[in-house]
Amino acid sequence: MNNPLRKYFGPSTLVAAAFIGPGTVTVCTLAGVRSGYVLLWALLFSVIATIVLQEMTGRLGIITRKGFGEAIREQLGNPVIRISAIILVFSAIVIGNIAYEGGNISGAELGWEELFAGLDVTVDGSVIRLSSLVIGAVAFLLLYSGNFKRIVNVMTALVGIMSIVFVTTAIVIQPDVTAIIKGLFIPTASPDELLTVIALIGTTVVPYNLFLHASTVQERYSSYAQLSEMRVENAVGIVLGGLISMCIVITSAAAADGSLAEINSAADMAGQLEPLLGSWAKSFMGIGLFAAGITSAVTAPLAAAYAAKGMFGWKDDLKDLKFRVVWMLVLFTGMIFSAFSINPVKLIEFAQIANGITLPVIAVFLLYIMNKPLLLGTNSNSTRQNILGVVVILVTILVGFRSLNSVFNFF
Repeated sequence: MNNPLRKYFGPSTLVAAAFIGPGTVTVCTLAGVRSGYVLLWALLFSVIATIVLQEMTGRLGIITRKGFGEAIREQLGNPVIRISAIILVFSAIVIGNIAYEGGNISGAELGWEELFAGLDVTVDGSVIRLSSLVIGAVAFLLLYSGNFKRIVNVMTALVGIMSIVFVTTAIVIQPDVTAIIKGLFIPTASPDELLTVIALIGTTVVPYNLFLHASTVQERYSSYAQLSEMRVENAVGIVLGGLISMCIVITSAAAADGSLAEINSAADMAGQLEPLLGSWAKSFMGIGLFAAGITSAVTAPLAAAYAAKGMFGWKDDLKDLKFRVVWMLVLFTGMIFSAFSINPVKLIEFAQIANGITLPVIAVFLLYIMNKPLLLGTNSNSTRQNILGVVVILVTILVGFRSLNSVFNFF
């Protein structure tokens, strides 16, 4: 018997699972603590922008049966531009995801430790976090199965858990509904809040998700007649992810009690929730963080492998050796960073620079490809879709500029 809800969950659920990671939980927490409900409009915009871009990559994958990386490689005729694009994308997506994977696994471990005791051992004076290895092993087994349906089902379950945890918490805490509506629909931000705005947008509009989506839709949809079904599923998945992010902002804004200096990460939010949730506070936050960490720990290596496969023209098979080597490289490096408490600062700085450059560039590539009638026929972009795409690109340029600026200012 077919599940009537199945049509609402699929490749876009993977996208939501990818951008709701520990970094997103932390950024949204700090945004709520520091600015209250004022910056909710930034998340609303980022949800709309993500829906627009992911709809394009979904349409590209269904119509052409090609991944985004493959389309870039084939549509850029100039060898110099093509090779430059391959190097740029490979650096940003693959190496960047290696940097972030350590944070994904560490975030899942943070949630684990809120629920269970830590699994640490000391070898020659070095502390090894065995829980990181356990979490990495779970991600490895899921990816190694090469079963797309199983991966989607597990990610859907975890996204569902996150939804229940954060939405329930946001309701229980009884936020100011009028202030929420104002924050959603009246864009305001002080100069000191601009970097937070960029961070909120940047945690949702993620470059590697464009490659992930264009490839994964091919596993679910086989005909252009299913475009409308894809659009509905795409909107549901992204809106669900955006709702989770908004609920984190709302919860942290309502829970802040004046001791703002004590909140340095999402884990600290559990203490802020104790007056309302009591002994359940740590469990709620632990479950949410664990789900957020493990979903990103699975999707980041998968997206890197899809990007590499498309850019280099590898066999279209999740069980292909080269495909597996890429995601294993990302996953195992992240496990090492997390298990040995290595802070991949330099790699993350490189990832920020690479993503700052590639986010607008990749968006331009996408808009260019989506206006190729010879490739997409009557399914190439309409005027409305192009206008929306240009608006998103202008914002991604701002995101990219501020990302670069923040890194250079750090030095």
